[in-house]
Amino acid sequence: MRPLPNWPYPFWIAHRGGGRLAPENTLAAMRTAARLDYCMVEFDAKLSRDNHVILLHDDTLARTTGDARPAAQVDYLDLARLDAGAWFASEFAGEPVPLLEWIARHNLANGIACNIEIKPCPDRETETGTLVAREALRLWDGATPPPLLSSFAEAALEAARAEAPTLPRALLLENLPADWRLRAARLECIAIHLDAQWLDARVIADIHAAGLRAVAWTVNDPEQARALARWGVDGIVTDALDSMAVQQA
Repeated sequence: MRPLPNWPYPFWIAHRGGGRLAPENTLAAMRTAARLDYCMVEFDAKLSRDNHVILLHDDTLARTTGDARPAAQVDYLDLARLDAGAWFASEFAGEPVPLLEWIARHNLANGIACNIEIKPCPDRETETGTLVAREALRLWDGATPPPLLSSFAEAALEAARAEAPTLPRALLLENLPADWRLRAARLECIAIHLDAQWLDARVIADIHAAGLRAVAWTVNDPEQARALARWGVDGIVTDALDSMAVQQA
């Protein structure tokens, strides 16, 4: 059994910043997490056409801004004019697509740790991993805890490791393939972030035995969260910020 790596991160992690209470991947989402006393947020980072690091989950802007274009085909000055809040609720109208720099400034000022999911547009895995890691290293220079970089895209994580080897990494998985240990080791990850439906006491113990931390996504049922906590999971990503807030450590 390998020793577990240092894990300076809070147990509860707000999904896409504000979960289902605010427009995802916006400053409004980060403010919502802070208001509910969440000490860690997860959010998605990708590149505009001119290589600014922005927060956005989808490959296209359609769902959250109404603009049908792929993000990879839009310069940031055009992105900045879009409304990323009105789709969620009228009270958030005018909320912009934020730069990673804005999020870093807000969360550092409020003592909120960050899990940056590197979410590259198609065929931009290496470029995105490199630039997100470079920007994270600059923005969180010397900060404790450092941002945790995660991704489903192993090429992006590999590029992030090459660019910023001191920043911790986590491998995101939808299920647990037979070679998960080798994949995590090759990328020098400290954690596996796994769909909660595949986590139980045995799987968590196996992840820990491999010298890795285990984080569950996305858990919105308090009963499931309590079971995962009993089994020894190291973190829970949730959309249900209001339901889970009573369990804050």
